[in-house]
Amino acid sequence: MTEEMTYESAFAELDKIYQEINNEEVSVDLLAEKVKRAAVLIEFCQTRLRSTEDEVNKIIASMPGKVD
Repeated sequence: MTEEMTYESAFAELDKIYQEINNEEVSVDLLAEKVKRAAVLIEFCQTRLRSTEDEVNKIIASMPGKVD
């Protein structure tokens, strides 16, 4: 991929793979390849979500007058 993957692009690709598999549009020959790509995309999305959550929590924790 020439451009950096974003959460939105990864999620969109993952959704497309899901739809293809769910609608039985993927041949048996390509199924394993699609599932492997989905696993990579899921890991990417989970990592991005965890990173964003950590960053937001740090920002909130550093705010003056925060409520615990």
